[in-house]
Amino acid sequence: MMLEEILLLLEQKQSQEGDSGTDVVLELNWDSLQSSAQTMAALLSLFALAPISWSLVSKAARAASLEFDLVVNRDILVEKYLLQKLDDNTYQLHERIREFLSIKGEQLADVENLKRGFCSAIVAIAKDIPETPTQSDILGITPAIPHLVEVATNQNDYLNDEDLIWPFVGLARFYEGQGAYEQALYWYQQCLSTLRARLGEEHRDVATSLNNLAYLYEIQGRYLEAEPMYQQALDLRQRLLGQQHPDVATSLNNLAYLYEIQGRYLEAEPMYQQALDLRQRLLGQQHPDVATSLNNLAGLYKSQGRYLEAEPLFQQALDLRQRLLGQQHPDVATSLNNLAGLYKSQGRYLEAEPLFQQALDLRQRLLGQQHPDVATSINNLAGLYKSQGRYLEAEPLFQQALDLRKRQLGQQHPDVATSLNNLALLYHSQGRYLKAELLFQQALDLRKRQLGQQHPDVATSLNNLALLYWSQGRYLEAEPLFQQALELRKQLLGQQHPDVATSLNNLAALYHSQGRYLKAEPLFQQALELRKQLLGQQHPDVATSLNNLAGLYDSQGHYEEAEPLYLQALELMKRLLGKQHPYVATSLNNLAGLYDSQGRYLKAEPLFQQALDLRKRLLGQQHPDVAESLHNLAGLYDSQGHYEEAEPLYLQALELMKRLLGKQHPYVATSLHNLAGLYDSQGRYLKAEPLFQQALDLRKRLLGKQHPDVATSLNNLAGLYESQGRYKEAKTLYQQARQIALKQLGEEHPTTRSICRNLEDLLGKSNLANLWLKLRKILRF
Repeated sequence: MMLEEILLLLEQKQSQEGDSGTDVVLELNWDSLQSSAQTMAALLSLFALAPISWSLVSKAARAASLEFDLVVNRDILVEKYLLQKLDDNTYQLHERIREFLSIKGEQLADVENLKRGFCSAIVAIAKDIPETPTQSDILGITPAIPHLVEVATNQNDYLNDEDLIWPFVGLARFYEGQGAYEQALYWYQQCLSTLRARLGEEHRDVATSLNNLAYLYEIQGRYLEAEPMYQQALDLRQRLLGQQHPDVATSLNNLAYLYEIQGRYLEAEPMYQQALDLRQRLLGQQHPDVATSLNNLAGLYKSQGRYLEAEPLFQQALDLRQRLLGQQHPDVATSLNNLAGLYKSQGRYLEAEPLFQQALDLRQRLLGQQHPDVATSINNLAGLYKSQGRYLEAEPLFQQALDLRKRQLGQQHPDVATSLNNLALLYHSQGRYLKAELLFQQALDLRKRQLGQQHPDVATSLNNLALLYWSQGRYLEAEPLFQQALELRKQLLGQQHPDVATSLNNLAALYHSQGRYLKAEPLFQQALELRKQLLGQQHPDVATSLNNLAGLYDSQGHYEEAEPLYLQALELMKRLLGKQHPYVATSLNNLAGLYDSQGRYLKAEPLFQQALDLRKRLLGQQHPDVAESLHNLAGLYDSQGHYEEAEPLYLQALELMKRLLGKQHPYVATSLHNLAGLYDSQGRYLKAEPLFQQALDLRKRLLGKQHPDVATSLNNLAGLYESQGRYKEAKTLYQQARQIALKQLGEEHPTTRSICRNLEDLLGKSNLANLWLKLRKILRF
């Protein structure tokens, strides 16, 4: 029966009995109830205007020490049309009837006892809400939420001091567990103001409330608001509870985590260590909070690149959580995710992927599809796919994570900036520079606005935007950003940090590209030494530094210095990452390139072939690195004059790059240029010229007219004209090429010297030709 039907029946009864007004009928029905039924009605009126679970009524009745038969009196209220039965376990009052019964209940002698019993039953539910509720928890809690709101909003005067905090905490956990942070924040704010009003500032629950509110600010990226609250909570707990208390350990841990995500590692570590020691001593080794401390300290070590110290702690935390909390728990998913992240950082992709996948599946099942932690897992799995070159799998996941974070956290959240940055990195890897630049800039602006100018994430954004400019040959724009990122990292993270090594490496790579070898070498060397010192000799980043330093020596023609470094990098990659890894293919490719430059073609060819085969197997046939390998192998055949073998490989590489990267990409320009060079070498000038011209136009448009690659294109097109005797056109292009090379690369760069030599040779030929013409004229006379 609907509530409206109850009122209709009451009105019909009114007309039959000749009463005037529904209230009279309600009065008559009330007066006809025995005291036990009146007490039952008064208890029901305390519940919110929402469906009421009968089991909850029973708990409230027990808490109020009601000794009469609840079911009998409930049925009487239904018969009197005062209560609606929704199903066997759920009932509800009509708004008008609830208001009437509430007024009558206030007149009962034991109304205070009823209110305390009702509040006690509701508080018990709040206390049972876990810190990280699962979907099934949320489903079970949902029917009680309106009644929890009723207690927090209208009945909290009937809670004792010890229970006052719980309705607010329960409501906040309910919403926080669904990623509804703004709703959770409201209840934590209400909690703090209510506690302060009744308990004053000097109370342990006020400290807890400060801690909880700070946590909500933290996960919303509002770090400046979070820090003073965490600090107040810690100070208050130390003063009220003493230094040796679990709540003090919690505050130390939380403040340390805030410092960590701000990049304040030196402040975070001693606090994490204190929290762990305190928890182990007070709670014992086998406690979930100990697992949390182990996990967090491991996370700090990972952030610092201290992988060997991080791994056993992550593993301990995972094992402890699985044993104490069971396999199906959100904290277990967190541990799986974190351990996977460590493996990814170490290049241990085959170990990382199943853990990332387990974490994602567990979070989706426990927390629901629309939870921020699910977005984090999706983002992390996408990052792994990107690292493996699995771009088609990575992109939709990065996009999902971004959309989910925007929806759940709002547009102005640091995690949204992270997603923008990651999607931009993917686009950068694919050569989709226009899309990448827009997202990198958005991420940088958002981080500056939300985190302030002095933050490690801002340095990361500066570094990434600089990398994009570098890839496009926009060296003048890239250099100050690389420099800013380096200085910011030194200032925030200290001189001894892996990110500082990365910045040194990147700035060196820029100088290398510009032919500024004297500036590049010491930076590459510093990055290498720093990585060895911080990460140990056996680390993929050390191999990367060895490879980069070798590349510098290779470019300078210092082949004897380059070769042992390339070999060290290759062996290190094989040992650390396994022989079946994309980085190993890159090392093979680079070593082969060295041998190619030396004319050691018999040594180069099998390495180029191994790199190609490995990339095809690991990355698939449709990957830019496969195109690069095809192109390099073609170049080797070209150098040997094996034009028939080179041409189909150049064509395959060109088509693959166009399809994967788009026709407007610098790599496409390089492919066009080199294929033109092949045709030029064969004297197929009509086929070569339009390709040289396309490559030149593309490079000018994509890289700018002052890019060294533009100088190379001008030089080679000039060479084509020279071969055809078109000296005037060739001279103009050689001069343009020389001007760019001198400005961008300097006089001592091999490219500059080569262009200058070509121009001198042409001028010599031109002068000789002019002399011959003059001589012919003289002879005619």
